[in-house]
Amino acid sequence: ILFIFLFYHTISSWGSSIDTLWVMSKKMHTKIPNLVILPDSYLSSSKHYPTVYILHGAGDNYKTWLEKVPKLKKYADDFQMVLICPDGGKTSWYLDSPMDKSSQYETYISHELIEFVDRKYRTLKEKGQRAITGASMGGHGAMYLGLKHSDIWGAAGSISGGLDIRPFPNNWDLPKHLGKSNEYPENWENNTAINLIKYWDGTLKIIFDCGTEDFFFEVNQKFHKKLKNKDIPHVFKKRSGKHDWEYRRKSIQNHLNFFHDFFSRKQKP
Repeated sequence: ILFIFLFYHTISSWGSSIDTLWVMSKKMHTKIPNLVILPDSYLSSSKHYPTVYILHGAGDNYKTWLEKVPKLKKYADDFQMVLICPDGGKTSWYLDSPMDKSSQYETYISHELIEFVDRKYRTLKEKGQRAITGASMGGHGAMYLGLKHSDIWGAAGSISGGLDIRPFPNNWDLPKHLGKSNEYPENWENNTAINLIKYWDGTLKIIFDCGTEDFFFEVNQKFHKKLKNKDIPHVFKKRSGKHDWEYRRKSIQNHLNFFHDFFSRKQKP
């Protein structure tokens, strides 16, 4: 059991350090927990590091990614980056909900959390050294935030993400956050990641993938097709797999490798 003192408590294991960081959201008037994984060299150097934010899926929390993928500690070391796993609520979809003022996670992630992390840790603060990805609901959230706030993120990814929420009008508390789709269609049109492709700024690097047996596979195909039709460069991979952690464990390393190449400019900015 981790006992949290003040804002965070640090434990060191496997070379990396893990902080549980509590951040006060002025927008939501509550403290929110986040997991921060520091690379092995962080405590013994004065180096500044790139950051990758990793968003969890519906029903999960800020601890789930590390619990399901303990190798994240190794990846932080291997790629020499700071990994941040925010808590996004059970079913927030990482939106600023027009229906629920207690669920304003777009503002929290893109402004409040980033500002706190960049003050607290030795991070490289330009967008070319900051990326975001996630799985399922978190995949939608990462792509949504990446496209909508490309002044903040240099690269965005999605693993098995619900990149178009409109085909699922009754699922995962979406009506709670957006209203019923037949009564508030504008909320659904304005808050689905596929419709935010129009905000692509010409520089945001995009990577996403989905298993062919996943119930989100079709919307990922649609997302790929729309990017392709608009001549937007991106990496889209599909392989056999379901909507589960077995699939995600294989994907997250690929995403972090992609971001590492971007940070080190093996890809053009």
